[in-house]
Amino acid sequence: MLSRGVGTRFSAAGLIGSAHRPRGTTSIMSPEPPDPAAAPNADVLAPLRVRYAHWLGLDAAQVERDREEAVEDVRALQLVLRMERAQPPSWHDAVALAASATALLCTDARATTSDGPWYAAVRDYAHGHIRKVTRRARASQWEAVQDLPGITLSAAGRPGPVDPPLRTEVRALVPGRTAELDKRVSKLQVGGTDAPPDDPAPDPDTTAVLRVWLPPEPVMTLGKTMAQAGHASMIAAALLAGDPMTRPERARWTAQQCAVAVRRADRLRWQELTAAVRDPHAAWRQEHLLAVRDAGFTEIAPGTVTVVARLD
Repeated sequence: MLSRGVGTRFSAAGLIGSAHRPRGTTSIMSPEPPDPAAAPNADVLAPLRVRYAHWLGLDAAQVERDREEAVEDVRALQLVLRMERAQPPSWHDAVALAASATALLCTDARATTSDGPWYAAVRDYAHGHIRKVTRRARASQWEAVQDLPGITLSAAGRPGPVDPPLRTEVRALVPGRTAELDKRVSKLQVGGTDAPPDDPAPDPDTTAVLRVWLPPEPVMTLGKTMAQAGHASMIAAALLAGDPMTRPERARWTAQQCAVAVRRADRLRWQELTAAVRDPHAAWRQEHLLAVRDAGFTEIAPGTVTVVARLD
């Protein structure tokens, strides 16, 4: 799967509710649940599922050719990370929240129902390269993006210089054309979306979790890693939706708010994981393994495998 991102102006209406639900140490602003009755005739992620194995089969030169699009056709999903001056967010929590928020947005009833307000935006986005970009916001900037359609997730604060510790918060915004980016988003900085790495959070106390492994090298910035994890969770949602045999697993995962656990693999483990996904069809069918390959616009070379993930 290939990646990159920019922004969008949103015409769809709809905001998440204010209820919170715990997920281990993480609490989530609850999205609308998927409508099972709408799944057969509103498979919004079907185009992504069709392209997934094709993307993994491209060599580096083919990746560079495949990634090109007319400027007016480029679409992206914006990930907004809250970064207040007093305390940086948790590195691992931010990556996990970005992945969960992306999957929740794409499986939300407003996106999966053919007459839903987000359906057209997510459908058109899934036809392309599912670009994502991470931006940072604080104070009034953070409050402003809450008025744009999307889903905000938050994780309990970790010990730090502020008492009580600040929560890690991420908002995934409904995707759209980058040429029509809302000014409340376009003024947010892309650079500086990094934070000191911390220890991984304990595994979510759930019956279904997407385990995201990162490579030992290259070490990506937090913003880049959040985007890659978002690709992985979106691919997982697409693959689950395409197989009637996995619908119960998809239901369990979405019921657990698309829980994600993030770990960095050592060299030996990474070699094992990347070898296991060389045949993407067999990897998913036998082990529920998937991989993300980057288009190479920023930080890393085209075709680099940035994430291997497994749904447990």
